[in-house]
Amino acid sequence: MAASDDDTKGWQPMAQRRSGASAFVVSPFTRLARTHAAAVAGDTLIALALAGSLFFSISPTQAKERVALGLVLTMAPFSLVAPLIGPWLDRVRGGRRWVAVGANALRSLICVMMISHLDSLLLFPEVFAVLVLSKAYQVAKSALVPTLVGSDEELVESNSKLSVLSGVMGFVAAVPGLLANVLFGGGGVLVLASVVFAVAAVAGTQIPATRVAAEREDTIERNELRGAGIRLAASAMGLLRGVVGFITFLIAFDLRRADAPTWQFGVILAASGLGALGGAAVAPALRRGDLVEERIIQLFLGVTAAFGVVAAYVGRFPGSLAMAVAVGVAASGSKLAFDSILQRDAPDANRGRTFARFETRFQLVWVIGALIPVVVPSRLEIPSRLGFLFVSGAAAFALLSYVAGAKAVAAGKPPPSRDLDGRALRAARRRLDRLREKRLDGRRPARLTEKSPNPPSPSTDVVAEVLAENVAMRLLLAS
Repeated sequence: MAASDDDTKGWQPMAQRRSGASAFVVSPFTRLARTHAAAVAGDTLIALALAGSLFFSISPTQAKERVALGLVLTMAPFSLVAPLIGPWLDRVRGGRRWVAVGANALRSLICVMMISHLDSLLLFPEVFAVLVLSKAYQVAKSALVPTLVGSDEELVESNSKLSVLSGVMGFVAAVPGLLANVLFGGGGVLVLASVVFAVAAVAGTQIPATRVAAEREDTIERNELRGAGIRLAASAMGLLRGVVGFITFLIAFDLRRADAPTWQFGVILAASGLGALGGAAVAPALRRGDLVEERIIQLFLGVTAAFGVVAAYVGRFPGSLAMAVAVGVAASGSKLAFDSILQRDAPDANRGRTFARFETRFQLVWVIGALIPVVVPSRLEIPSRLGFLFVSGAAAFALLSYVAGAKAVAAGKPPPSRDLDGRALRAARRRLDRLREKRLDGRRPARLTEKSPNPPSPSTDVVAEVLAENVAMRLLLAS
């Protein structure tokens, strides 16, 4: 007996007991999850391979110059190419899937090239090429998830599962990576990373070739995505993603200046992954406790502000460790809440296209945040404690702005705009639906029979209501 469509949709564990024909059925989302697991493992292995390389052995001043150049080069493809190529990829069947496959395949090839360049300046462009491809994969993955789940109800849960999977695979990949580093050095870790990325590329070819968005964006979708609630949430989420980039390079250069041992880099990296894992677990639990998505994001902003003060007071390695965990929790949990807000307030927006668009913006903000501690001249280095206080102040300001903006929206006082809030748009659409039902109620065409060969002609009041409906729709879209 063939498996039903329900058996091939949504999240399913990668190992589960099934019998009969269903034992050979693998859901589309599980195929993406396997690809993602291998991709995350490859990223972790690259980070381990670079720990003892030229990338971390040259002076902080030289490293800053090369990192700044690499970050600018990272931002260029997203700011110039994504708006042009992204919509075309969304409408091509399998377009985003091949981006995921290509990004992993190219990273596998670059890892092989990096083996002989661990002590060469060629390592820098190769590292940042890997970074660009990693962000391209993240955008493609975000676009693919909505096309591979069974319903909108599964969307946030599926993103949560991927976040948990990312945290788990970070720890799982670290064990063989550390072993390879001890036995064969950084080159051995890169060989392992190349194999893992190749596995991710092969696994990606098994993802179904779906179209992310078959049609162009319409007026309804644009208005929903520009609603005040979504704009407020996107601004808060963007700030948190920028904080991740800022904290990553602030801590890295602070440890470099202090000549910290390599293991501290590894612990900070693991702490960040543990924080992301915690955020993916906490956010759904908060939502089940009847805490709305906006409050969840505000809570994580408050946590970031509070931990920034604590980390600044503690300082040194313990402070950096606490900050890495807090930012990981806040960014991961807030992303899940933001996804849920998109799903709730933009019901007519294309999920895949929308997720890819916002993910691209957030990746750009990450790069901008990372550039801040990098471009500061060496004589004006940002101490880690001052950086933590800066993050605390930025998060507190974002929290107050979010609360004030949400109150203004609730009071019906959003800033003047031609765009409609998602709730207002849905309310207007419900009014139009009631108008249609009223128009048809009691005047539905009779079923064609031999005694009634022709449907009744529309009466004058029906025509008037159709005109009124069209006028209402025009006012709705122009308001």
